Amino acid sequence: MIPPADPLFSPVGSLRAADLQRSFRIGKRKIEVLRGVSLEVARGEAVFLVGASGAGKTTLLYTLAGLEEPEAGEVFFEGSSLYRQSAKVQAGVRNRRMGFVFQGYFLLPELTAVENVMVPMMIRGEPGRQAALEALERVGLGSRAHHLPSELSGGEQQRVAIARALINDPGILFADEPTGNLDSRTGETIIDLLLALVRENQKTLLVVTHDARLAERGDRKVEIADGQVRVA
Repeated sequence: MIPPADPLFSPVGSLRAADLQRSFRIGKRKIEVLRGVSLEVARGEAVFLVGASGAGKTTLLYTLAGLEEPEAGEVFFEGSSLYRQSAKVQAGVRNRRMGFVFQGYFLLPELTAVENVMVPMMIRGEPGRQAALEALERVGLGSRAHHLPSELSGGEQQRVAIARALINDPGILFADEPTGNLDSRTGETIIDLLLALVRENQKTLLVVTHDARLAERGDRKVEIADGQVRVA
């Protein structure tokens, strides 16, 4: 049964999951990754998902973000059921209302930093150079706007990825191991930046991390184990 939404729960940037189930098959074995996961994330909240390797953190993040449809259960984003909408509508929601930062930066090597940041707007056929330049300024890379990814450090590339995630002014930012390819000092700087940006602009943030120390920086830490979640 899907629980009713809290009437005081602001829908903008909010996320609610009810009884999510997801499994995979390896040969004849069925591996249950999500076993009835329910979770609510309020607007402006910074939540860190933690758990052992293989616990299902990334699967849960991708399911909440509309990237992997659950076998059962519902995901509500900003008050609407995400998976009950058409694939086209879901793609539009991800493009306009969600931002994504991954462990791999996924920058196009032939594009400059500013051009990489423009990609989400280019997909919609909208001009976005000025907005991209402003986004790079916000992440401290205004002077590197016309550099190629190969000319940037790992931390700088991740800053470009963050600027790209913010270009459409999303309500929520999903980050999957955003510090995984960085040294600890640079990783802390990236988390500082993410938290500062989302708190300044009242964005919702959901981060998957294996680093329990970094996870303490959020408003709330949620642990996934045995296919279920609990507040750590």
